[in-house]
Amino acid sequence: MPHPQAKIHRMFELVEPIAAITFSEVPNEAFLALGMRNYWDGYFAGRAAPLGLAPAGVVHAVFYNFADGEVARHIPWVWGKITPQEAIAVRERGSAAALRQVIGGLADAPGLVRVADLATRAALSAPTEGRALYAGLRAIEVPEEPVARLWHAATLLREHRGDGHNAALLAHGIGGTEAHVLLALSLGMRAEEFGRIHHLPKARLAAVIDGLRGRGLVDADGGFTVAGRELREQIEALTDELAAPAYEVLSTDELAELIAELEPIAAAAQAVDD
Repeated sequence: MPHPQAKIHRMFELVEPIAAITFSEVPNEAFLALGMRNYWDGYFAGRAAPLGLAPAGVVHAVFYNFADGEVARHIPWVWGKITPQEAIAVRERGSAAALRQVIGGLADAPGLVRVADLATRAALSAPTEGRALYAGLRAIEVPEEPVARLWHAATLLREHRGDGHNAALLAHGIGGTEAHVLLALSLGMRAEEFGRIHHLPKARLAAVIDGLRGRGLVDADGGFTVAGRELREQIEALTDELAAPAYEVLSTDELAELIAELEPIAAAAQAVDD
């Protein structure tokens, strides 16, 4: 059944820190131990693994918001050190271990199995059409162990929403680097200071910002115009709308229960990220 958009957005806020534990130190160390040269090798190996031996251009298209050439520095090099199947296993083990570490006693709480089951039901229920990364993840066997299962469900829900977010960006004519500029501004940062794009050549980033300025989305000082802020809000609203089908399998009470039970887990994971 359809749920209020505010609850769908709340699920995004709760799922994100749980799924993003995969980008933390424990999984990173596991990838480095297998011959990855740096954090980004492990990032691309783990996140792209559900796509199989897809070439860099395909991974770039699916991930959407990396600058030209960034994916190709890692794909296919990583597949000379590790197979996609091995990367999936390493990522799951490292992420489950990291999540267990950060949530402490919550990992063994009686309610965790129920939370993992509800999240998994939602995560496996959404349509895969047009969602390449989500579809790849759906082909992976769901872990039995509750903490690993919760992380896997959160990752499915995150990437399902992410695939929809890319569609929303496309529909509004916003490219990958442009999306990062808008995200930086929504966080109250100048684009040049934002960690995901500050490393880009100054001229390239300036050209992207100039393009947004020419469309009336960024002002002379590099901040949001009213139209820019409204566009960002429209994209987020459409992203939530496109994420909603994953939760229709849950009743109103089940979704409320899932939100309530995820809150302390997500807070613990978020505290580490902060």
